Amino acid sequence: MTRRAEPPAQLHPLFLDLSGRRVVVVGGGAVAAGKLAQLAGTGADLLVVAPSLHPEIAASGAHLARRPFLPEDLDGAWLVVAAATPEVNRAVAAEAERRRLFVNAVDDPASASASAGGVVRRGGVTVAISTGGRAPALAGLLREGIEALLPEQVETWVERAEALRAGWRAERVAMADRRPRLLQALNELHHGAVAPGGDAPARPPPTAPASDTAPEPGGARAPRGGFVSIVGAGPGDPELLTVKAVRRLEEAELVLYDALVSAEALRHARHAHCFLVGKRAGRPSVKQETIHGMLIQAARQGKRVVRLKAGDPFVFGRGGEEVLALAEAGVPHEVIPGLSAALAAPALAGIPVTHRGLATGFTVVSGHAEEAYRPVLMAVRPGATTLVVLMGVATRARLTQLLLAAGWSPATPAAVLLAASTPDAATWVGTLGALPDAPLPALRAPGTLVIGQVVALAGTATAAVRQAAAAPDTPTAGAPAEAAEAAAQA
Repeated sequence: MTRRAEPPAQLHPLFLDLSGRRVVVVGGGAVAAGKLAQLAGTGADLLVVAPSLHPEIAASGAHLARRPFLPEDLDGAWLVVAAATPEVNRAVAAEAERRRLFVNAVDDPASASASAGGVVRRGGVTVAISTGGRAPALAGLLREGIEALLPEQVETWVERAEALRAGWRAERVAMADRRPRLLQALNELHHGAVAPGGDAPARPPPTAPASDTAPEPGGARAPRGGFVSIVGAGPGDPELLTVKAVRRLEEAELVLYDALVSAEALRHARHAHCFLVGKRAGRPSVKQETIHGMLIQAARQGKRVVRLKAGDPFVFGRGGEEVLALAEAGVPHEVIPGLSAALAAPALAGIPVTHRGLATGFTVVSGHAEEAYRPVLMAVRPGATTLVVLMGVATRARLTQLLLAAGWSPATPAAVLLAASTPDAATWVGTLGALPDAPLPALRAPGTLVIGQVVALAGTATAAVRQAAAAPDTPTAGAPAEAAEAAAQA
C-alpha cells in the first residue's frame, strides 16, 4: 500500500452516526483513553485492543482485548482508531485499507485515511475543525475561538429552525427562499421579538439610538464602533473585577487576555472571541508589537475590543505601551484600572503596606530583571519603607543578597504570597534572612514578596476579628486585650 507523503489537498467533512456500529480502538495508553472518551457519547459498539490498558479504559465498559492487534479484530468494524506505536498503526492502516475501512491514526498522518477534528457541541449544534492532522494544536485553538463565538441561546435557534422547516416543507417553500426567512426569524428571536415557540411578536424589537454613542449614567458605556478598552482583571478572583470592567467584557466582541487571567473572569465575555496573548516566564508568547497590531486591526474593523490584563494595566503590565500604540494609530481607547497584586496580595494576607509607626510608604519593584530593580533597592534606606516585589519568587535569593549588602537586617519580617485571592492561595511568613530557603508549595502561580516591619502584622487583625466575633455579647467581650488593641490599630 502506498500513502501520500502529504495529506489530501482537500478533506471531505462528514458527521457519522455510529450508534450500534462497531468501532475498534487499537492502543491502550492515555491517548487511546482520550479517544475512547470522545466516542463514548456516540452509542458505538466499542472494542479496545492493546496488551496493557490505561485505568480509564479498563473501567470504560467497552469490550476489551488485552493482547496485540490481530487482523480479525477489524471484522465487522465501521471505523478504526489507531492510537498505538507507529509500527502498530501502520499494520492497522494496511489491514483497514484492504478492507476499505477508514482509519483515524492519532498524530500519525501517514497512517490515516480519516482525521478527527476539534469538536464544539452546544445545544444540538456540532462544529468540527480539522487541519488534516498537520497542526492539531491549531485546530484546538480554533475550536476555542468558535466555542467562544457561539451564543448560549443556540439551542433555541435550533428549535426555532426545526419548527420553521417543518412548516416550510408542508407549504413547499423553495429552498432558495428558506435561508433569508430563517435569518429574519433568528434576528427577531435574538432581539426578543419572537417567543421561542411562537410565531407572533412578543414585543416590538428595540430600536438603535440615533447617536454614535449609547451613554449610561456617568458616561460608562464606550462609544459605538471600533474601540479598545485596556482593562485590569485584578489579582485573580473574578469578584474583584470592577463593575465597569465586567460591563466592557459583556459588550466585547474580541478579548485579548493574559495568561494569569482566570477562566471565571472570561465568562463575562459571553459574546466575544477570547484569544490568549499572555506571557509566562520561560514559555513562548505573542510579541508585544503583534498585540499592538491585533488591537489596532480589530478596532479598525469596527470591533469592541478588550485587552484584559492581570492586576492593573499600568503596574508592570505594559499597558502604557499599548496606549501609546493606539494613540499613534488614532484608535479610540480607554483604560479601566484593576486591583494590582502589589496591594491586593498583602491586604488579603492581613499585611498593611503602610501602618502608623511602622511604615509611612511603600516601594513596588519587579523582580524579573536585576538591571531594573537593583538601582531601586540601592536607593531605598534600609527599613524605611515597605518593599513589595512582584514576579520575584524565583529571584528571591538574589534580592535577599542585595538587601543584606545594602544594610537591611536579616531579622526584617518578610512574606511570600502565592496565588493571592484564588483557591490555591498560600502564604509564608518569616524573616529576610530565611527568605531564600522558604519552603514553598510547588505552585506554578504568581507570587508577591513583602519585606518590612508591617509583615509582623500578618493575620493579626483577622485573628482579633475572629476572637471578637466569638464573644457572646460585645465586640471585645472575652477577647484578649492584645487582640482588641491590634484590631483597633491595624
